[in-house]
Amino acid sequence: MEATYDLFTIKTQCMTFVNYSYLGIDKSSLKAFVVDPSWDVSQLVHKLKLHNASLEAVLLTHSHFDHTNMVNKLEMLYQPTVYLSKTEAEYYRYHCTRLRTVEDMDIIRVGDTPITCLLTPGHTPGSVCYWGGDNLFSGDTVFIEGCGICDSEGGSAEDMYYSIQRLIQLIPANVRVYPGHSFGEPPGREMSYLYKKNLYFQIDDINHFVKYRNRKSNSKIFDFK
Repeated sequence: MEATYDLFTIKTQCMTFVNYSYLGIDKSSLKAFVVDPSWDVSQLVHKLKLHNASLEAVLLTHSHFDHTNMVNKLEMLYQPTVYLSKTEAEYYRYHCTRLRTVEDMDIIRVGDTPITCLLTPGHTPGSVCYWGGDNLFSGDTVFIEGCGICDSEGGSAEDMYYSIQRLIQLIPANVRVYPGHSFGEPPGREMSYLYKKNLYFQIDDINHFVKYRNRKSNSKIFDFK
């Protein structure tokens, strides 16, 4: 199936935090969406001007500051609709001027591009993955190399186990995964690669999963690349 949008990867950094945002531009309408805008909007603004595109939607996978800190600036510049799960917004009391909350399996349309919202709790209670065509924007739910931490406020390793099992069942093997962070592997690996290389995709016992995810010996949780 031919892609309905062009995709651009945007890497930004603030001190030790390295984040990945993603800009999608609908081919027919030149309407655009961005996933988890962080730290610096200059690359995003440049891409929008270069392609004569208008930013219509901001898709937030969750409400942690390193994924949301450019929302207010983009609201002032472009007046986009900002999407976040209802569960996430209520739990953390997140608010911005143009917020619209979504539920599991809601569909957001940007031009001719449909994007499905998948509620994937674990890292936070209202984390969402956005599935658009052959791409999955996974935030801090799933990385190429692992999955998000689950021991901060609102996190649950049990929920993360079930979220990953759901993605395994739902997302085709050829879909490419674009997470919020990299720990060495480039964003855009296919799900089939994660089946083989991501340990959390291979643990099929929930007790083993929870024990391993919540281990205290993991020293590389912020070793962003």
